[in-house]
Amino acid sequence: MDFSGWRLAVCLVVLGGSRHAVWAEEGLGSERNCSVIPPYLPPTAVNTSLRLQDLRAAMSPLNVSAYILPATDSHLSEYIAPRDARLAWMSGFTGSAGTAVITQSKAVLWTDSRYWIQAERQMDCNWELERDVSIRIITNWLIKEIPEGHQVGFDPFLFSVDTFDVYNTNLAPSGRILKSMPDNLVDKIWTDRPSLPPDNPTRLPDSIIERTWPMKVEQIRAQMNDNPYKPTAVLLSALDETAWLFNLRGNDIPFNPFFYSYTLLTMDEIWLFVHTERITEELKEYLNTSCYQANCVQLLEYSSVRSYLQSYLQRPNVRVWVGTEYTNQALYELITLEENLLTSTYSPVLITKAVKDATEQRILKEAHVRDAVAVMQLLLWLEKKVPEGKETELTAAHFVNQCRSKQKNSRGSSFETISASGPNAALAHYSPSNETARKLTVDEMYLVDSGGQYLDGTTDITRTVHWGVPTDFQKEAYTRVLMGNIEISRTIFSAGTRGVNIEMLGRRALWEIGLNYGHGTGHGVGNYFGVHEWPVGFQSNNIPFQEGMFTSIEPGYYKENDFGIRIEDIALTIPATTKYGNNYLTFETVSLVPYDRNLIDTSLLSPEQLHWLNTYYETIRSVVGPELEKQGLKEEHAWMMKHTAPFLTAKSSAVISSVTLLSTLLPSALLYHLL
Repeated sequence: MDFSGWRLAVCLVVLGGSRHAVWAEEGLGSERNCSVIPPYLPPTAVNTSLRLQDLRAAMSPLNVSAYILPATDSHLSEYIAPRDARLAWMSGFTGSAGTAVITQSKAVLWTDSRYWIQAERQMDCNWELERDVSIRIITNWLIKEIPEGHQVGFDPFLFSVDTFDVYNTNLAPSGRILKSMPDNLVDKIWTDRPSLPPDNPTRLPDSIIERTWPMKVEQIRAQMNDNPYKPTAVLLSALDETAWLFNLRGNDIPFNPFFYSYTLLTMDEIWLFVHTERITEELKEYLNTSCYQANCVQLLEYSSVRSYLQSYLQRPNVRVWVGTEYTNQALYELITLEENLLTSTYSPVLITKAVKDATEQRILKEAHVRDAVAVMQLLLWLEKKVPEGKETELTAAHFVNQCRSKQKNSRGSSFETISASGPNAALAHYSPSNETARKLTVDEMYLVDSGGQYLDGTTDITRTVHWGVPTDFQKEAYTRVLMGNIEISRTIFSAGTRGVNIEMLGRRALWEIGLNYGHGTGHGVGNYFGVHEWPVGFQSNNIPFQEGMFTSIEPGYYKENDFGIRIEDIALTIPATTKYGNNYLTFETVSLVPYDRNLIDTSLLSPEQLHWLNTYYETIRSVVGPELEKQGLKEEHAWMMKHTAPFLTAKSSAVISSVTLLSTLLPSALLYHLL
């Protein structure tokens, strides 16, 4: 609740002390200060005293001295439904990456550098923040805090196979015992836990599908048959695996068109574990649920997956193929015999899904053209409105969402818009709220990272702008981030190269002056799927690049409490033309929005980088220009022409082209008619 000049911070009781509620005067600071008496809490902090008290009471009779709580769901998703946000409910921290450990006397959160400041803004003083994410650090802490022979509880549905192995490997030799507890303790005390969303899954229209679901099933079965270890079944646990296999979409996860599901696929049977009451008669007919042949889908209750997998394992001579990255320990621990198990890091569905077919490539590129229109509408609107001094981070986020909603095939946002000005932009994954939203001003840099879900594709794009006079350091940092983006985008590499071996190209220009960034350089993206689609990207556990993969390219730089820069585009991996070799690839950038000319120092760019930039701007004009004209957006078209004027290179004539001169000097309306 707001008061005139004051906000009431959440009531705080620090365990073991007598410090109580504190009134947080607006403007005192956005981060907690637990070192003062009474502690200072910002209005964004959450009171967790009663929740921790209830959880500790639930732990006591179960003989567990600590309880591990990750920020994921039973499908190890990055984005989770409100009903699965257990870590956020317990701690107040809403970041997408983090692990909490609660003992009878302490509550600790581990998270990475993207979320340190966010955690300090959202957690009360019941919680300690550890600025690390490695499991080894967490287990070392547990060994120090928990006596030998004591048990550490965890929900196996929230642990991947690999995560469990690392915890167990570190804890077992020390005599600390991991206790699998499939009945989640937070669920027992979360009395107002959100219910299951009511929406039914839906099928994709035939117009955007090249492979029907029976074709995909046969494709996976062929891989099973070709595998020398001869698996009899594939277990699909990640939500996008089942959605992709059956060309279905849902609405169970915010920003992600997924539905709660598992699939067990054999050579002659298909079992789909869902909330069966939500499967319509139309979908039952589509999935051939009334028959019992190889391409007939048998519907089973979502909650029965453990018991049914257990019964399948009782059959003779079965072997289940499991992708360990996204299979939870609750299912994996049922496969007790080695001869019943075949593992790979990723399932054959995730590997196959990573390479888009010709139809998927075409429609995803088309979605990015319409998405570029929406982002250009935002940038033009901000140029006009920010000098008036009335717009905020929130109004900007709402405006771009509104622009996307008017585009063809729009299905909402692909994630919560990161709309960040000045010091807020130094938080790589900040999203504005009523309490934190800054007013936009010509004196600060502004970063907007946003994306849309469309029936034909998923988008993700980041642009950073400055409407006033940037400092020399801001211009250099921005230009070097842009150089990193360009260097990856224009590189040529042999097919099968891993992204981790290319990633340093995005950092090199920053490294040269002693700067860096603390997040990944890119991730895969789907066709009306997750905005972060594994296993494509530039990290060590991503698969090698092949033709037909889409990835983001997003270097950045963040100066704490000052500003943030990120330039993000989506790119398609395509064949490269080389003088001698044939098996080489490069990237085609499909995000088509110009960068901020006000922040580019062209003296830092090489001739090759300038050439790439001018060619990219020619592509924006030729591809997005007709779409702007089609939608009757004359002012946006003029804005696009102005901001994609070619940069002069060393070989350029001193005479500016007529189009560039017109775009620089003439009013937008007149320019549109002349062009």
